[in-house]
Amino acid sequence: MWLAAGMTGLSQLHRASLSALGPDIAAELGMAPAALGAVGSAFFVALLVAQVPVGIALDRIGPRRLVAGLSVLAFCGAIAEASAQDATQLWLARFLVGLGCSASFMSAVVLSARWQRGAAATTMLTRTFALAQGGLLLAGAPLALLALWLGWRGAMLCTAGLMAAMAVLWWWGVRDAPAPIDRAPESLWAALRGQITVWATPGLPRLLVMHLVAYAAMATVVAVWAAPYLADVHGLGAALRGQALLAMVLGLPAGLLAMPWIVRLAGSRPRAVVGGALATAACLAALALLPGLPLWGAVALLTGLCLTSGYPVLVVAENRDLFPDHMAGRAATTLNLAQVLGSAALPLLVGAIVGAWPEVAGVRPEAAYRAGFGALALALCLGAAGYAWLPRAARTSPGS
Repeated sequence: MWLAAGMTGLSQLHRASLSALGPDIAAELGMAPAALGAVGSAFFVALLVAQVPVGIALDRIGPRRLVAGLSVLAFCGAIAEASAQDATQLWLARFLVGLGCSASFMSAVVLSARWQRGAAATTMLTRTFALAQGGLLLAGAPLALLALWLGWRGAMLCTAGLMAAMAVLWWWGVRDAPAPIDRAPESLWAALRGQITVWATPGLPRLLVMHLVAYAAMATVVAVWAAPYLADVHGLGAALRGQALLAMVLGLPAGLLAMPWIVRLAGSRPRAVVGGALATAACLAALALLPGLPLWGAVALLTGLCLTSGYPVLVVAENRDLFPDHMAGRAATTLNLAQVLGSAALPLLVGAIVGAWPEVAGVRPEAAYRAGFGALALALCLGAAGYAWLPRAARTSPGS
């Protein structure tokens, strides 16, 4: 669990590195908000491209070998990030990092399913993902302070070193299952047919609709747009932005660890999911509808957004209940396709909205960011509606 959390945490660090470094990178490379949004989405575009082959590989060769091999790509991509001279090079470098991290969280899902069963597997996954939020903590104040000391390029090189060390630990310590997996050999064609079976599973569309926006709305704010908002609207420098981002991401593990209690309080997993989505949407709606928020109010709402965003792990657990063990990898990555598609699209959407307002004295007006937050709130409401109203599968666990 610790190694899965560490590898997933490094993926979180890489995907969120623009939150603290984005304004400095944009200033040096002359990037407009739309270009920064595009660079922020490159990581998720890579995840989207990789999910189907990653799912098949997880079921065929297991998490240990797959993640260790992909970590080499992440290391090379981080080196390329530190060397980028323009927005195109930075986009390609982040795409390579995204490929290298494309199996990290899904490997945690598969390992949880193989080492535990039922509610214990959900608890293990929740704790693993909560621990992994340490990567987001590193992407806030620590990364910002490191950039003040070494520059943003030096900070990127340090993330490459962390990835190399984690790859060695992963290869040394991870085992795919507590005992050898007894299964018949599966041809590549049979594996592809299994992928089609996953797509045809009843009850999957409602999970895909929710997962399309559940994590992506929070990640779009934390990983890309929180720092520019705090810089342009509230005038925060790199160090203070890092502190604000630290307060935000501290809410993520707290919200995740509270999920079992929230499910019991709500009475069912779907009620907890819908309630979490609407609570997050309410935080975004307040940011959109309340002009002139003081700094403390803005940070409180941004932190509340993160605190209420633990519910996507319940969607992952519900998805896992739909499929047998030998299809765990393909099931997990199919659901993750929706997440990474949303995580690639929403930063672009917000970038286009924010960029529609011209700069005034070198900064974007508050109205630009309020419009972006409003679009994310609407997306979450639509996702929650689809999750609540689309047909459910006949085969579900008692908690659903």
